[in-house]
Amino acid sequence: METKTVITIGRQYGSAGRQIGRALAEELGIKCYDKELLDRAAKDSGMSQELFENQDEKPTNSFLYSLVMDTYSFGYSSSAFSDMPINQKVFLAQFETIKKIASEGPCIMIGRCADYALADFDNCLSVFIHASLETRIRRIAKLYDLTDAKAKDKIQKADKKRSSYYNYYTSKKWGDVDSYDLSIDSGKMGIDGTIELILKAIQQKEKGYKKPIY
Repeated sequence: METKTVITIGRQYGSAGRQIGRALAEELGIKCYDKELLDRAAKDSGMSQELFENQDEKPTNSFLYSLVMDTYSFGYSSSAFSDMPINQKVFLAQFETIKKIASEGPCIMIGRCADYALADFDNCLSVFIHASLETRIRRIAKLYDLTDAKAKDKIQKADKKRSSYYNYYTSKKWGDVDSYDLSIDSGKMGIDGTIELILKAIQQKEKGYKKPIY
């Protein structure tokens, strides 16, 4: 299946979002950017890759969201950029790279506020993948050979980090249905079923399908 769509995937920890994203990319014959996005951002910005890895989807309280977006929206001088905190530099560089990658053609981007960065891209389909806590505990416990208690702790910490990061840097709420074009319970749909639903959503989007909801 050929596509012109850029798909962004937000995901709860343990919902198989990364696995689904990579399988979907293979099905569509396009690139999938997860950690690869950090590599690209480091190369594009000339900054150390270690900086991006250390700041990856980690919340911060060292500066206001409005300051970040005002700086990005209205441009910034090299001197202003040099005075920014390192986490702000990393965020802006990553934000820039996400837009650049999306401009190059269809692809899949996992996490890192990609849906928000590409809000003005008409060919972007934003997806959020979730599952019940019980389902995710079973998956993570099996995947990492953990007790249910340790798996639950790992899940809660990862989700807290992701939601804090997303809520801080965007004007939307992580996991909220209004924040995405499509929200899917992978626990109920299964990995293959989730991929099939996303493929159908892509097809409908590219057809320009519109039908009154009233």
